[in-house]
Amino acid sequence: MAKTIARLQITAHLEELVQVRQFVEEIAASLTRDQQTISDIVLAVDEAVTNIIRHGYQHQAGTIELAIRSQSNRLEIKLWDEAPAFDPTQIAPPNPHIPLSQRAPGGLGIHMIRQLTDDLQYHCLADGRNELTLVKQIKSARLIQS
Repeated sequence: MAKTIARLQITAHLEELVQVRQFVEEIAASLTRDQQTISDIVLAVDEAVTNIIRHGYQHQAGTIELAIRSQSNRLEIKLWDEAPAFDPTQIAPPNPHIPLSQRAPGGLGIHMIRQLTDDLQYHCLADGRNELTLVKQIKSARLIQS
């Protein structure tokens, strides 16, 4: 069973992204010295939260809750929001054969999250909230000595 290390609740404003990045980076850095893993998870969470704010809440009032859990060599970040239901796991990967000049702007965020994490899960909860789970395997869990 994964153990919750820390929780954070923010308002759905882009200005809150600095706090989210610092929160995720601090917790990840307490679990691993692997800078690439830390950077990947910070960027993936940043993109997920940005998508919730921009596309879920459409810059309207709302809250986003984050919980970071760890189990063995696995880091799990759960995000909850009350925006309209949206399952990012159902979005098809981009077609690499379409030239960039012919693509619509945006639309690569979910692909980037998938590339930066080891697993992405979505559930619409019974209370109507969205639950997005990002999982990252960490190479050096608990290597940091006090």
